[in-house]
Amino acid sequence: MAALNDLVSTPVIQAPMAGGASCPALAAAVSEAGGLGFLAAGYKTPEAVRDEARRTRELTARPFGVNLFMPQPDTADPAAVEVYRGQLAGEAVRYETALGATDGGTDDAFDAKVALLTAEPVPVVSFTFGCPTREVVDAFRRVGTYTVVTVTSPAEALAARDAGADAVCAQGVEAGGHQGTHRDDPELDGAGSGLLALVTEVREAAGLPVVAAGGIMRGAQIAAVLAAGACAAQLGTAFLVCPESGANALHKRAMTDPRFTRTELTRAFSGRPARGLVNRFMREHGRYAPAAYPRVHYLTAGLRKAAAAAGDPQAMALWAGQGHRLARDLPAARLVAELDAELAAVRAGLTHAPTGVARP
Repeated sequence: MAALNDLVSTPVIQAPMAGGASCPALAAAVSEAGGLGFLAAGYKTPEAVRDEARRTRELTARPFGVNLFMPQPDTADPAAVEVYRGQLAGEAVRYETALGATDGGTDDAFDAKVALLTAEPVPVVSFTFGCPTREVVDAFRRVGTYTVVTVTSPAEALAARDAGADAVCAQGVEAGGHQGTHRDDPELDGAGSGLLALVTEVREAAGLPVVAAGGIMRGAQIAAVLAAGACAAQLGTAFLVCPESGANALHKRAMTDPRFTRTELTRAFSGRPARGLVNRFMREHGRYAPAAYPRVHYLTAGLRKAAAAAGDPQAMALWAGQGHRLARDLPAARLVAELDAELAAVRAGLTHAPTGVARP
């Protein structure tokens, strides 16, 4: 089986961003530019995942990946979820929409998606919110698929190694969107490691190839994680603002909107820690949100859609990494090229970007 670096000409991976940002147009553009584009299977039906993978194959002959959410234990306290429902009653009135039902299941149709992706294989499959069994990893290996497990600690990296994964994606606390911890423990909220320390710890603990993810927006940062032992860098927020991204236009503009100056980890929108731009909804409701993923995700889904339809980013889940203010509104291929040029400049020992590299 080919190593991950054999699939790309530059060590740039577009993060799988569930919720709409990751789409065939974005994944194909990144892959065509020499990086590795990713589709996000989370929250989608198996049929939708199949259609997106087929569409991506129509757009590019180059390798791409698909990310799967691992099934979650249903440990939520129903009473706590109902208390939070009451907390959000005013939001339902404000946006003239009903709060969602919370019985949408916790497995994200994982088995059906595995069956799909072993019947119609893609070059890379990654996993978030846990570690697959060795049987699942072996099923992908038999069809030639390279497997990557998202980890946030050395212990999780060891679990991925023992399951037979080909590589791990070390996600630092700087990362936008959901923290990919294997166990959702409220006592550990905000206790994740910074990316550079995590890459080294994970590499030394598990001995697997490491993809680094978390707040990376420039080629110099890619150089830093490669020097720390990573084989590639995964960027989400940097690609979210690209024209090919399926993210809502309000979400894209918010990345550099001066009204949104910082990010925080919150359970407000989904019941699981996720980093986003601090807005009114996070400030008013974050402290009350229970550890109840994905029930809270289903509860707030309609609110988030209604806020977007109303043009109000203050109640949207504006997922963003800590480097969001460095976002550049560039086509995905141009962004890959500029990241590659910045990385090459660092490797050449230059102290500034070469002529022609866009600055924020």
